[in-house]
Amino acid sequence: MFEELKPHLVELRNRLFKSIVAIVVAFFVCFSINDIILDFICQPLLDVMPKGSKIIFTKVQEPFFTAMKVSLFAGFIVSLPVIFWQFWRFVEPGLYENEKRLVIPFVISATTMFILGAAFCYYFVTPIAFGFLINFGAGSYEALPSIAEYVSFFTKLVIAFGAGYELPVVIFFLAKLGLVDDKTLLNNFRVAILIIFIFAAIMTPPDVFSQFLMAIPLIGLYAISILIAKKVNPTEKDD
Repeated sequence: MFEELKPHLVELRNRLFKSIVAIVVAFFVCFSINDIILDFICQPLLDVMPKGSKIIFTKVQEPFFTAMKVSLFAGFIVSLPVIFWQFWRFVEPGLYENEKRLVIPFVISATTMFILGAAFCYYFVTPIAFGFLINFGAGSYEALPSIAEYVSFFTKLVIAFGAGYELPVVIFFLAKLGLVDDKTLLNNFRVAILIIFIFAAIMTPPDVFSQFLMAIPLIGLYAISILIAKKVNPTEKDD
């Protein structure tokens, strides 16, 4: 059995290696402008902080490691087309010829959906979430957030939204392979809603409004995914 899996494991290793190389190259490029990227990342927090407040660091090594984390995060975002391309090349041998031609639409749509999710998080969710968290304790405490903790929280939130917005692309791919159809998705709609809200509760700040800001679009994307599955792999009607 191992001998049968060995070629696939070698192929997986090669695809992962190429993806990692792309991320590393993008990392060094982003590291050269990490201050610009960091200013962009911090802006949603600075916009809701009390006037005169600053983001601080509490450890000597914190600014350096934060710059590395920011560069790695940005490098990952920049490398998404390569990552998705390598993923497609890995599964390509199991596809039909007409399905193999979908590589460009897949890479473009997957990258676009991730960016849309990240943008929605940055421009709509983070101002509300950070505003709530900062104002919650503003009456009793002075806001002095740590840059390392903020960046970790921010990147987790953005990646969660980006990954969540991949749902229609994933469903399209699974439907193309015949693994799901519209009836299956429709029958599991309630379960999907529950999973989405659990995912949103884990990945977002503790306020309910932020959770709904993640959950509601994902539910809408799930509904769209049902229509996609119906178009790609419709349920066969009984005679």
